[in-house]
Amino acid sequence: MEDQARGFVAMLESCFSELEDPRNENSCEHLLIDIIAITILGVTCGADDWTDLETFGNGRREWLEKFLALPNGIPAHDTFRRVFGMLDPKQFSTSLFQWTHAIQDATDGQLIAIDGKALRRSFAKRTGKKMLHLVTAWSSDNGLTLGQVTCEQKSNEITAIPQLLTMLDLKGNTVTIDAMGCQTEIAAQIREQKGHYVLALKGNQSSLKDDMQALFDVEAERDFSGVKHHVFESSNSGHGRMEERTCHVLEIPKDHPQREKWRDLKTLVVTVSRRQVDEKETWESRLFVSSHPPRAKFVAEAIRRHWSIENSQHWILDVTFGEDHRRQQDRNGASNLAAVRRLSTSLLRQETTLKRGAKCKRMNCALDPNYLLKVFTPPETIDA
Repeated sequence: MEDQARGFVAMLESCFSELEDPRNENSCEHLLIDIIAITILGVTCGADDWTDLETFGNGRREWLEKFLALPNGIPAHDTFRRVFGMLDPKQFSTSLFQWTHAIQDATDGQLIAIDGKALRRSFAKRTGKKMLHLVTAWSSDNGLTLGQVTCEQKSNEITAIPQLLTMLDLKGNTVTIDAMGCQTEIAAQIREQKGHYVLALKGNQSSLKDDMQALFDVEAERDFSGVKHHVFESSNSGHGRMEERTCHVLEIPKDHPQREKWRDLKTLVVTVSRRQVDEKETWESRLFVSSHPPRAKFVAEAIRRHWSIENSQHWILDVTFGEDHRRQQDRNGASNLAAVRRLSTSLLRQETTLKRGAKCKRMNCALDPNYLLKVFTPPETIDA
């Protein structure tokens, strides 16, 4: 355990070495690194608010003293609240997610999903504060949160996405974003950072959508004989449900006017899904634009795996961490604690020796300090 504890502290110090402490140095009773450490460990063990963090710290004080300084003992819940309310969310999340960047496989060709989620209990009617929206970058390959930016309302996600992209290494990777992120500036930024894009297309880009639908209809009438066209089909069934999916990827003609407006736009993607549940049948068609050449199987997989952020992160945050039920009106505190929850979900997912869900793993972290540190220790370190 001593080696794991030292590794935990070393990672903390490495990640947060450049985080600015906003407090008056002369009046600080507790080290910032201690406050952050207790918060990260406490949230992973089941702490959901500032009072829970104080309770966790006092309950594990003897153990925490083995690797944290704690010059004045465990901070009070008001100290946790005040400090996290002072920390700049962008600086904090940038530092925090260096942890996941450190354990992410450093290989090209990864899928990065960008998606937004509301903190539903972060609004305040009395003061007119709207609920916060968090825009998150998620590695679909590794199940890791790579970054987070906070904005005041969903419409502001358009300005938050470019900020988030600057925090990421996109070289050789593919970024998938829903229709909110289908903007010429965002596509250009992704290509500027040496990445590829697959962007969902809806009514917010009506001219592009109409042009792409018309292109597909014309080429479909010709049986795609006039363009380079790839198709990939897949299906799955079970429990009275059957789904068939077809992904068409066709090269957009080089003289098409939309190629001048969108940086390195190469292909139109059309997915058609047929679902049958018992006797009910439904059809759905969706359009995407991409900088990739025609690669139907790859793009179909990228689109399907984009939604892993909904199933693998958002669901756990709501069901296991109760995020949608946490009343949190302090903007910085809400954003920073949400970032800690995302780090926790990522690391719990990475720990695979315990074949249980996130809820059971959190309980095991609370019961077994050795397992808790194991969650925060890279697998290669454990094996060594």
